Amino acid sequence: MDLKKYIAAVPNFPVEGILFRDITPLMLNGEAYQYVNQQFSNFAKDKGATVIVGPEARGFVFGCPVAVNLSIGFAPVRKPGKLPREHITVTYDLEYGSNSLSLHKDAIKKGDKVVIIDDLLATGGTMLATIDLVEKLGGEVVGLCFLIELDDLKGRELLNKYEVLSLIHY
Repeated sequence: MDLKKYIAAVPNFPVEGILFRDITPLMLNGEAYQYVNQQFSNFAKDKGATVIVGPEARGFVFGCPVAVNLSIGFAPVRKPGKLPREHITVTYDLEYGSNSLSLHKDAIKKGDKVVIIDDLLATGGTMLATIDLVEKLGGEVVGLCFLIELDDLKGRELLNKYEVLSLIHY
């Protein structure tokens, strides 16, 4: 399936010089959305995932359906101040700034096999921070899934210890 036809390019968003890849047209197409969900589900099943993790908010959009498909849990990675119980937090750099992410301390147990799912791999900062959270809690990251990978930003190079599935490359 040619998934690129379901991605809209939005220039200068969120800041000047960034070409934002809008995934909402894909989400509006049931066949394309189901195809992505199935590809990610197959990958996570093959990796023996026991938990799916997704960074806020688009990681939820793709990670939750995979967790449901596989009858396993989903652990949300949130922005600071969004988790009500005991959590850990890391700070990281983005391609256009910096941010922090948090994960409940009881979301990952030692030995959990984790597949992390997000919509976009750019510089890899968000994913490295998410990996750091999972590994600090004793989880084993067995794979990473992305709808889109921006090859020129070389985020995959930072993730060379992990198996990566990207469905669209720009």
